[in-house]
Amino acid sequence: MPDIIFNGPEGRLEGRYHHSEDPNAPLALILHPHPQYGGTMNNKVVYNLFTAFKKRGFSVLRFNFRGVGRSQGDYDQGIGELSDAAAALDWMQMHNPNAPSVWVGGFSFGAWIAMQLLMRRPEIAGFISVAPPANMYDFSFLAPCPSSGIIIHGDRDVLVPRKDVKKLVEKLKAQKGITIDYDEIPAADHFFENSHEALMSSVDRYLDKRLDGADDD
Repeated sequence: MPDIIFNGPEGRLEGRYHHSEDPNAPLALILHPHPQYGGTMNNKVVYNLFTAFKKRGFSVLRFNFRGVGRSQGDYDQGIGELSDAAAALDWMQMHNPNAPSVWVGGFSFGAWIAMQLLMRRPEIAGFISVAPPANMYDFSFLAPCPSSGIIIHGDRDVLVPRKDVKKLVEKLKAQKGITIDYDEIPAADHFFENSHEALMSSVDRYLDKRLDGADDD
């Protein structure tokens, strides 16, 4: 998959991009964990999410937020990182004008940014939110959440307690017109150490359900 450099709001951003052979392929954007705690686009969960969409024929992009790797700029408390994500989606759409829909996936901090992007881009048809840090960041902007998706959490996550994620899930499930799935991975910590296979089985089941005719996204 080619390394790419594209223009972001604060300079160049570094990414990895897979371009589908299908000119009408859907798009997926994958967002990485917190830049100040070692999060990069090469995180194993991020890479595996990228691969899950790639093998389903999507054009997929993962990239480094500002200040990470070769991406220019400095960490910006999530505000600038949301702008980076919007620029990444713009870049993909420019190269894929016939894409029928967009999915967004994120892990931890990246899940928080992904959910904010969801609110700003009505073309996003689905999301995969892995270990959203519901105890650290305010998710009340999801009112209402515009798209169906899945939230996946480890039941031994000590950084983000189950009760906070469950509270977020229940709030979203109460909204009309969308369906929120929730899956808890047994014995998984926040980083899914030794639980990557179980995590990706959950992702695969959900994508199969959504993409194989359960709905038209």
